[in-house]
This record gives sequence, C-alpha cells and structure tokens, in this order.
Amino acid sequence: MTNPTGAVDHSDSLFVHLASRAECEAAKGAIECIEVFTARFNDRDRDGMDANLHFPHVILSGEKLIVWDKPGQHGDSFFKDLLATGWHRTTYRKKQVILATSKKVHLLIEYSRDDVSGTPVSIHQDLWIVTFDAGRWGIKQRSH
Repeated sequence: MTNPTGAVDHSDSLFVHLASRAECEAAKGAIECIEVFTARFNDRDRDGMDANLHFPHVILSGEKLIVWDKPGQHGDSFFKDLLATGWHRTTYRKKQVILATSKKVHLLIEYSRDDVSGTPVSIHQDLWIVTFDAGRWGIKQRSH
C-alpha cells in the first residue's frame, strides 16, 4: 500500500512489489471481488458467483480451455457433486498479487475445500486474473 506521501508501504506483503497507488487500489478491488465471489460460492449462490465474473470467462483446467460466453454455466449438479466430495465451504489460505495495473490484477490463489468440521478435504493453487471492466471488478480468467 502507499502511504499519504505516495511512497509504497512495505508492511503488507501482499502489496510489497506494487509501485503506485493505482496498483495498490486495483489489488484491493480485485481481492474484494474474489472474496465476495467466494462468499457467494460458500452460500451456494450461482447467480451471485456469476455477478463477480466477467464474460466471456476463461478457465484453463489442466490443458483444457473452457470459455463461458454468458452467465449460468455452472451445471445444475455443480454443488451436489461438490458436496459429495465432503466439501462444506472454501477457505482462502493465500492471496498473492503477482502483477497489477490499474485495470488488471493477476493473483496466485491458494484455497482449501473444507468439510463441516473445517478440516481441508483438498488444497488448490490457481492463477486468477481479475479485471476492471464496465465499471466493476470481475474475475476474467482462472487457471488450475
């Protein structure tokens, strides 16, 4: 983050390499977007999740490229299938800004899918790209 004089404040490791106030503000906006997305995810609210995506939305799942042109692409059994794995909620373990401009932020995301007791069922690392478009931050691309 920058302090009132405009110098970068290195006390927050998420923002240690960001050079400008605009980059720091972008990073904060992007992180807020993914936190809201995951809150909607944990609420099992597909429409709420879609409201935090930009379309077309690109997912690189392994080597497979998936492009969602519009909202509503999570299948009807999405949460049923996820619950069958023992998942109850998703928890962030790390959100690291890799690159930031005033309109685009790349983040390394580490999260766990936890059971009802809070024990991780699985741990994942993804690269997410969040962009500022049409007046709001939204997740544009995910790679896992």
